[in-house]
Amino acid sequence: MKILVLLKQTFDTEEKISLQNGKINEQGVEFIINPYDEYAVEEAMKLKEELGAEVTILTVGPSRTESALRTALAMGADKALMIEYNGSEADEYVISNLIAAAIRNQGFDLILGGYMAVDSGAGQIAIRVAEILGIPQIAAITKLSIVGRNATAERDVEGDLETIEVELPFLATAQQGLNEPRYPSLPGIMKAKKKPIEKVLADELEISNEERSVRTEILDQYLPPKKQAGQILTGEMDHQVSELVQLLRTKAKVI
Repeated sequence: MKILVLLKQTFDTEEKISLQNGKINEQGVEFIINPYDEYAVEEAMKLKEELGAEVTILTVGPSRTESALRTALAMGADKALMIEYNGSEADEYVISNLIAAAIRNQGFDLILGGYMAVDSGAGQIAIRVAEILGIPQIAAITKLSIVGRNATAERDVEGDLETIEVELPFLATAQQGLNEPRYPSLPGIMKAKKKPIEKVLADELEISNEERSVRTEILDQYLPPKKQAGQILTGEMDHQVSELVQLLRTKAKVI
C-alpha cells in the first residue's frame, strides 16, 4: 500500500501575529506542522505499522518548509516530496493543481491531509486534489479502518456519527479525535536526516497557464479590534434589565 500525506507548515499557534504594510510579518516567527496535518501523519504511521504501507509526505512552499518534512520523516514517514514555490499569490486553486500534477501518475492508494489549515481555515486544498484526480473523498474523519481494498471511516456530523464505506483509492482529511500524534524519537530524528526529500520546482510541473492563475485575491488584512472593558450594571433587577435592553439597542446595536 502507498500512502501520501499532504502537509502544510503554519505559524506556531502560540505566536503573536503582527502585520507590516498590510501583510503578515514572518520575521522571527516559529513555524510548525499544521496541527490537523499531524493527525494525518500519525494515521499514516499507524497504517504503516498495521499494513506495511509506504508513506510519502508532500508539501508546497518555500525552502523553510523542509523542516516540517524532516519532522514528519522523524515520526516514521519513508520519504518526502517538496514542491518549491515562493509565490505569495498562490491560492487553494493553484496549490491543488500543483499537487495533483506532481502525484497524478504515482498510484497512491490513500491520500491523507488535515481537514483545514489553522492559518487560513479554508479547508479546500485536499478536497480539490481529490476532485482533480477523480477519486472519492471523506472530510473530517475521526476513525479509519482498512481491510484489503475496502475502508470504513467515521465522521462527526451535526452532533451525530456518520459511517462511510469506500474502496481504495480515496482521500480523507483528519479531524481532532482521530488519534494522538506521536513525538519524534531521538533515533527517528537521526534517521530522518538520511531519508530522501525529492524537490521539484513549481515551474517544472506540467500544468497550464490557466491552472497557474489564482482565482482569489486578498484585498486587505487587519487585526481584530482590542476588546473593551466590560460594563457592570447595578441597582434593582428591573432597573438592570431595562438598562441592559437600552444598551443593547443604542450602544451595541444588536436589537
